[in-house]
Amino acid sequence: MELRLYLQMLQRSWWIVFLTALAALAIALAAVYLTTPIYRSTASFVVSPNLDYFSEDNTDVLRSLEALDKRSIIATYAEVLNSNKILEQTMAVVQLPPSEMANYTHSTVVLPDANLLELSVDGPDPQKTSVIANSLGQQAINYISDLYTVYDVSFMDPATQPTVPIRPQPIRDASLAFVLGLAVGAVLAILREQLRTPLEAFLARTQLDSVSSAYNRRYFEDELDNFTGRSADSLVSLGLVRLEGLDNYLQVMPQPIVQQLLRQVTAIMRKELRGNDIIGRWDDNTFSIMLPNTPGEAASKTLGRLQSALSTPLRFSPDGETVKLSPKVGIGQRLKGDASNLVIERAESALDDAEHDEKGLVLFKARALVGF
Repeated sequence: MELRLYLQMLQRSWWIVFLTALAALAIALAAVYLTTPIYRSTASFVVSPNLDYFSEDNTDVLRSLEALDKRSIIATYAEVLNSNKILEQTMAVVQLPPSEMANYTHSTVVLPDANLLELSVDGPDPQKTSVIANSLGQQAINYISDLYTVYDVSFMDPATQPTVPIRPQPIRDASLAFVLGLAVGAVLAILREQLRTPLEAFLARTQLDSVSSAYNRRYFEDELDNFTGRSADSLVSLGLVRLEGLDNYLQVMPQPIVQQLLRQVTAIMRKELRGNDIIGRWDDNTFSIMLPNTPGEAASKTLGRLQSALSTPLRFSPDGETVKLSPKVGIGQRLKGDASNLVIERAESALDDAEHDEKGLVLFKARALVGF
């Protein structure tokens, strides 16, 4: 259930996911274009007993091999390769000034389960990385051979000039950035939906009448003002439906029953009206209906059907108890250029006359009250 909810959130805010991934891709490509390529040269060394040092007795050789298994000797050699002393000697040999040498980094690792060392040099010039790596290795070999004669350190694989930079790698970096952009975009889309939902719920609470679930009067009047303000020729009819007899029930019924009854009234209205018609609660026992682009004659027919539907007894309890209401309907039609307050006045005037009309439905016209 939660997965489907998240998928719906992503579907509604798909453009955030797309734009975030696209932005991440653009940033990655720009970084690739602006970043200086870095190359890596690697040299490997093998540590073994110096056979020239030992006698013909193989016992000493075996002991030296056992000592190598303790790893401390090889770790010492790795520290020698990483030392500043060897670096300074290398700088003197390759004749690189400290400012340029600062662009190159090196590190040495001991390969597991082997008497091997691996030296890596990273830098912007592929040729110099290989030269520095081999020079570092040679200087370390010279230094170690002067101090430790028991073991021999030698090149296993000298460094060669690299042809492909280790970074940046456009395809890899762009793909990773795009995937990360999708992930970040998905998170942003979900956060947006979660933040928007409480906001929409809050706005709905400010717009709806909590008892009937119809729009409240303030929001209804704002919508009427907005519609009539769009154009002087905007045609609209306003119907006010007063539910005679409802006051008696409102005074004695519990709030949950009142809520159930009024929401049933709202549901009947929505069933009888069009989707773009707006239903509001005008006061305690009166509902308002705005019918956009509907002349008064057509509105009177529509609201006449609604009056008949509301005249049917409404069931409000599991025991089958019903409420019999007598709806009275007043309709005000907007004439060209009229403000919304004039339409409201006409509808209220028509509703007052509907109280005394035989059919209980009155359409207000400019010069006369006509009963239906």
